[in-house]
Amino acid sequence: LSHPFFVRPAARLGRLFVAPGIKPVKRMKKLILMAVVALCAFTTASAQERERWGVGPKLGVYTHAGGDGAIMGIGASARYEITNRWRLEPGITALLKDDCSIDINCDLQYLFDVARWWSVYPQIGISGNDIYDWSFGLDLGAGTDFALSRRWDLSAGVKWRLQTAAHHDNPIIINVGATYKF
Repeated sequence: LSHPFFVRPAARLGRLFVAPGIKPVKRMKKLILMAVVALCAFTTASAQERERWGVGPKLGVYTHAGGDGAIMGIGASARYEITNRWRLEPGITALLKDDCSIDINCDLQYLFDVARWWSVYPQIGISGNDIYDWSFGLDLGAGTDFALSRRWDLSAGVKWRLQTAAHHDNPIIINVGATYKF
């Protein structure tokens, strides 16, 4: 019964978390110091973290889209940075043609930083639209981002869409947009 951690049940409450050889006042100072260091480390890490999410408007021109010629589109996109280099960008666009159509896509982008305020990226993605009838496709393209401020980016891109439906042409899509990061 002389082991340092063996204490009678009635005395356990007063000796909780007390290691042998450390006085209770020193133990409390160490706990407070560790809590302050952990809090500072957490807030510093949070302040250093890049904005991972972004949303914004997008304008698109669908060239070589069939009998209607070029088709304009107005939409929105979201961005999620998986890492500092890999990013997902889902989007939805309302196509402005006689029968209001919709275009839904999701692209995977790999970022190359040219400068602190400028990056370029190749992209690959999947899409679905009902320009004439529902068709799904594979998107291949490239784009660029220009940082206007810490929270705002201006984007431009081009992609070629390989459609599954035989009666669909494979359009080239030119986009410009802005992104607010948070």
